[in-house]
Amino acid sequence: MQYQTLLVEMSEGVATITVNRPQAMNSMTMDTLKELSDVVDFVAASPDVRAVIITGAGRKAFIAGGDISMLRQLDPCSARELALLAQGILNRIEQSPKPFIAAINGYALGGGCELAMSCDIRIAADSSMFGQPEVNIGTLPGFGGSQRLPRLVGKGVALEMILTGDMIDAREAWRIGLVNKVVPAEELMNAARFMAQKLAGKSMVTVKLCKEAVHNGMEMDLAHACHYEADLFALSFATEDQKEGMSAFLEKRKPVFSDR
Repeated sequence: MQYQTLLVEMSEGVATITVNRPQAMNSMTMDTLKELSDVVDFVAASPDVRAVIITGAGRKAFIAGGDISMLRQLDPCSARELALLAQGILNRIEQSPKPFIAAINGYALGGGCELAMSCDIRIAADSSMFGQPEVNIGTLPGFGGSQRLPRLVGKGVALEMILTGDMIDAREAWRIGLVNKVVPAEELMNAARFMAQKLAGKSMVTVKLCKEAVHNGMEMDLAHACHYEADLFALSFATEDQKEGMSAFLEKRKPVFSDR
C-alpha cells in the first residue's frame, strides 16, 4: 500500500500505520486524513489484519495536531466539514472490529491526542507530551477531543487541559488515565508490538463483542448497559470460538480460534 503521508507495514497479523511527515512533526493535512480514512477501512476489512499500531515517524512527535497552515485557510463551512471528516475516521477506529494501539513516541497534541484517544490502548514513550492546545490559537478541539477526554480522565481534569491548553508529560498522562502505560522511548515499539501480538492471538469475533460492550455501553445508563452486555454475552455463546475457548481451557491446551 503506497501513500504520500503514511507508511503501512504488515507483519504476523499486525498492521503498523506510521504518519510520515517528520519534517512537520507529523501534523495532519487533508491528504493525511484522506489516506488515514482509506487505510482504516482497509485494515478493518482485511482478514490478514488482527491488530493495528498507529505511530509517528521520527523521535520528536507522534502527531502534533492538524497542520496550522491548512487550518488557517478554513471558513466556517469547511471547518465543520473537516471536523466531521476527522471525527468519522476516529469513530471508525473506535468502533473497528480490530484492536488499535497508539504507540505515542513524542508530542501528541490537538488532533494527535484526539487520534490516540480513539485507539483502544495507548502506550507512551517516557519522553512524550500530551495536550489540547487549540484554545491558544483561538479555537477548540474539533476531532472529538472535548468528548473523549472527559470520558477518559474526568470532566474537571479535561476542562483544565482544554481551557488552559497546557501540555502534560507522559507520567502525568498515565496518572490521570490518559495512557495505559509508559515505557522508555527505546522500548516503545517493542512494547506496542508485544501488546499487538497478544491481542492478535485472541478470537477476533470476541474482541469485536468486547469493544462493542465497552464503547456502546458507555453511552447508556447502567441498567440498559448491563442488559446490552447480557445480550452480547449470550451472542458469544453462538460462536465457534466460545466452544473452542472453553474446551481448550478444560483440556489444558492453547485454543485455536477460527474467528467464527
